[in-house]
Amino acid sequence: MNDITSITFGLQAFVTLLVILDPPGATPLFMSLVGSKERAEQVRMAWLAAATSLLIITVFALFGQAIVGYLDISISALQGAGGLLLLLVSLELLKGNDSEASKNSAKNVALVPLGTPLLAGPGAIVTIMLFAARVEGTSDVIALSLAVLGAHLVIGLSLTFATRIISLIKETGVELLAKIAGLLTAAIAFEMVMTGIKALS
Repeated sequence: MNDITSITFGLQAFVTLLVILDPPGATPLFMSLVGSKERAEQVRMAWLAAATSLLIITVFALFGQAIVGYLDISISALQGAGGLLLLLVSLELLKGNDSEASKNSAKNVALVPLGTPLLAGPGAIVTIMLFAARVEGTSDVIALSLAVLGAHLVIGLSLTFATRIISLIKETGVELLAKIAGLLTAAIAFEMVMTGIKALS
């Protein structure tokens, strides 16, 4: 790929990861889990959740293909399955998730459920593997790395300023953004399924 194509590739990866990771959709759950904590602790947990997701996404970007190769699974089949997984994610976003979190949990909620599976879930893992499979040179590696880092930087900032975000767009605004993200994810899922089917046929 030339430099221009690599830039386009990086932007596509950045936007797709943002849609799937869905920072606006994660914000209400984040506030319900850490809302009663001190401001400094909220900030620490926001960046720890983003770092956890970044670590998981990076591991699968680097070693996901080796795992798939060992299991003898084709990328086309993985793409179709990934599309179905993304479709499930999009349906959850469109329907809304009203699961109630325990405020007195002894677990570090920045790791589970925030870092994973809320952020680095199956859809994000499959997506980063598919983008990693398209990498052809150093410029693509840099573009994808910047896309992953940029997406998680947005996540960290979104969670850090969650209180201000909620006060500005209110709960209805967050729900609206989650619905838009669900619609975009459904479109991406359909495209992935169709691409996988065409490659297999």
